[in-house]
Amino acid sequence: MKLFAFLILFLSFNSLAIDIKQVRIAYKEAAHNEDKIEAFNNLLTSVTKEDDVALVAYKGAAITMKAKLSGTTIREKKAFLKEGVGYIEFAIDKAPNEVELRFVRIGVQENTPRIVGYKDNIDEDKTFILKHYKDVKASDLKKHIKDYILESKLFSDEEKTVISN
Repeated sequence: MKLFAFLILFLSFNSLAIDIKQVRIAYKEAAHNEDKIEAFNNLLTSVTKEDDVALVAYKGAAITMKAKLSGTTIREKKAFLKEGVGYIEFAIDKAPNEVELRFVRIGVQENTPRIVGYKDNIDEDKTFILKHYKDVKASDLKKHIKDYILESKLFSDEEKTVISN
């Protein structure tokens, strides 16, 4: 019984020790470099659906990114996508008004192959992000969202100009 209690306590503190700023940087790096996906995944291994919803969403994104890795079979790709999407949607169901969660989902949906069919929320998330971007308090998150918008093909030149100012 003591071992069980210790294990629960250890896992709780382990996920508390995860720095959200570090996760945001790892997410951006993994999105631009397949060699960084495994490190991003490892950073979030201990995260469960009981943790902060932003960490849960990033864990979902990390799992979906694993489908990109070479050597992954079609069956594994489908499993990774299904599991990762489950984490992302769980987080958004718990906190639908969090810009960061919408930012994670739109990034995953934009980069998921059309055949997968995970693209239903792009317009909704895009509108939400543009409307609430000014309310984002964390400067690092705001910069990541801005950088994403400026690189994304989903946003018009006009929308990119508005975000840049």
